Amino acid sequence: MTMHSAEWTAYRFLAAAAILVFAASCVRTPPEVAPSVPPSAESAETGSASPRSAPPRAPAPSPDAPPRLPDDEFSSRTLEEINRASPLEPIFFRYDSVDLDADALAAIQSNVTTLEGYSSWSITIEGHCDSRGTPEYNLALGERRALTVRNRLVSLGIDPGRIRTISYGEEFPFSPGEHEAAWAANRRAHFVVTAR
Repeated sequence: MTMHSAEWTAYRFLAAAAILVFAASCVRTPPEVAPSVPPSAESAETGSASPRSAPPRAPAPSPDAPPRLPDDEFSSRTLEEINRASPLEPIFFRYDSVDLDADALAAIQSNVTTLEGYSSWSITIEGHCDSRGTPEYNLALGERRALTVRNRLVSLGIDPGRIRTISYGEEFPFSPGEHEAAWAANRRAHFVVTAR
């Protein structure tokens, strides 16, 4: 029995289809792969990749170097705006004292860091007192407080040419009132940036 041309064509077609079906069944699809996460998204604590992880932080500055303040934090502000933001901490004193306690020393150190970051600033340190004592005594005490803080800044490396002092005695209280909380707030050396 011989195949006719039409049968032979059908046979070839079926054989080719069978080979294609067989070949297709042998091809394996690759496994699904999770999308890759850029190295910056790796978690610093665990080292695992997580698309929601925050990018790594910049390395911390050396403990010996003063922290660098942003160049533009105060560069575009007026002196009035700088002083309203109060970048320099006031220094508070005990009653009838010019001694610097631990809190005062920490505030002075913080101010030194700020002044090192803004080396073009000039400042005035205002000496203030509470309302007790005579006006003359309070003016003298305020001056001694301002000079004590100035001398400490200079001893920590701040150029004395950048610092001016003045005493206001009891004239400009931080807090009105005749009670201990108000008096404590008013016994201070206050910083004003006068040039930048």
